[in-house]
Amino acid sequence: MGSGSSKLMKNGNGSNRRSLHTASAQSTTATTKRESVVPLPLKNGEREVFTAAIDQGTTSSRFLIFDGTGTPRASHQVEFEQLYPHSGWIEHDPYEILSSVNECIEKATKKFLDKGYEVGDIKALGITNQRETTVVVWDTETGKPLYNSIVWPDTRTSKLVHELRRKEGSEKLQQLCGLPLSTYPSSVKLMWMLRHVPAVQSALKNGRLSFGTVDTWLLYNLTGGVKNGLHVTDPTNASRTMFCNINTLEYDDFLIDWFGVRGVKLPKIVPSSDPDAYGKISDGILAGTKIAGCLGDQSAALVGQCAFTPGMAKNTYGTGCFLLYNTGYEPVISENGLLTTVAYAFKGFKPVYALEGSIAVAGSAVKFLRDNLGLIKESGEIGELAAKVPDTGGVVFVTAFSGLFAPYWIDDAQGTIFGITQYTTREHIARATIEATCYQTKAILAAMEKDSGTAMHALAVDGGMSNSDVCMQLQADIMGIDVDRPQMRETTALGAAIAAGFAVNVWKEFEELKNINRDDRKTFSPMTDEGTREKWFSLWGKAVERSRGWVNNDAVEEDLE
Repeated sequence: MGSGSSKLMKNGNGSNRRSLHTASAQSTTATTKRESVVPLPLKNGEREVFTAAIDQGTTSSRFLIFDGTGTPRASHQVEFEQLYPHSGWIEHDPYEILSSVNECIEKATKKFLDKGYEVGDIKALGITNQRETTVVVWDTETGKPLYNSIVWPDTRTSKLVHELRRKEGSEKLQQLCGLPLSTYPSSVKLMWMLRHVPAVQSALKNGRLSFGTVDTWLLYNLTGGVKNGLHVTDPTNASRTMFCNINTLEYDDFLIDWFGVRGVKLPKIVPSSDPDAYGKISDGILAGTKIAGCLGDQSAALVGQCAFTPGMAKNTYGTGCFLLYNTGYEPVISENGLLTTVAYAFKGFKPVYALEGSIAVAGSAVKFLRDNLGLIKESGEIGELAAKVPDTGGVVFVTAFSGLFAPYWIDDAQGTIFGITQYTTREHIARATIEATCYQTKAILAAMEKDSGTAMHALAVDGGMSNSDVCMQLQADIMGIDVDRPQMRETTALGAAIAAGFAVNVWKEFEELKNINRDDRKTFSPMTDEGTREKWFSLWGKAVERSRGWVNNDAVEEDLE
């Protein structure tokens, strides 16, 4: 096993990559209602109020500062390196994640100050983050990570998952935590580290092994790190680990023991919106600013879309694609391949749950066309390219780069293109790439309607691919329902800012948010008949079945022994 760890210091093409340790870490119920949300300018001597959000995603970090209408007044974004040690493996350097966040905070805040505002105008900030990425196992005494972050679409645990499905008690898991066994959640990533990384094994043996997802790692370091940093998380992130009971929102002894992580120091679970639980930023340009909100990225997007009513849904088209459906105050355990998750849990309010359909590959497929195949120069070109042809010319692209997630849960699928002929052009492949996300969204929508017993009539959308009119029209055509897109698509960051704002009474009632980000929304209505849609979807289903059975992790696993 020791030799296996040393090999992880190289990426897939054999070049030396940066060592994990070389990058330094920089350091209630409402009583009153306002009529509506409006900007708060200087009025009667009061300054305008702002909230802010750290948005830590799969490929980049951002920091945005919002006014009272949900409009960003300042922002900064930094991309960071994706590490690919083996086929199907994806890692991040935890220090690079942290330094990218610190850089975004510094530069966005300076832009804000240059406009004449003051640091004190930012009443609180929230954090939203990529969820299942097992950021870090770190040494409790030194605060140093013991391995790179294993990113949520990583498939190295495929063999382990098949092993665990045969283990006694596996049939109880989804009822307890809301998630099926797959390579997706944090639990199996932590188990893999405990099996293959000697430093992690040693830290556990000595009682010094701390675990956290991205939110926990950021909160720990932003509030002081090894000196006095807080080790906390919120229910939307905790519910993605498989260690948290979906009904009690507390760690479950059966789950802890079943996954073999007894003795690992897990973060305390606190409300998603809380004035005190997350502390304050310890240093830097925002030193002393309160951190008051935390939401996993997809829950944050649901809040940012103001989908507070049961039956409302949103779909976020990012690196992956995630459709959440608000189910209200009781968790609904899916019988059709979906996940049960926490939508949000604000202090002073009952927790709200959601059904979720997760697609592993969406925007990352567009990046694949750009970076790996060179079919486009910029990601934004894909819609224009796809619009040059009336259909895919029979091409179907199953973008199973990390297997297929909901509602299929096929771990051994790989990316497969069917229907290529001499007639096929890059335009056809571009269109098939967009359609792959749209078809998977339709499959999730169908599963949600079965679980909920309610037909959906419209879908709120956000995220990078939603910027493309072509993509959103195809989505409407394939699903047969309206697609509703807001003018300001930074809803994930907005949701985290809303959580922080609620905690410090910028807003006190959900009703106050009814006008947030409502101007200039665009609706895409379907222009196809049901027969055509079903014909297309049937061909997609045929391609999915033929993509099965390609993955074999035995060679890599043997290399690590």
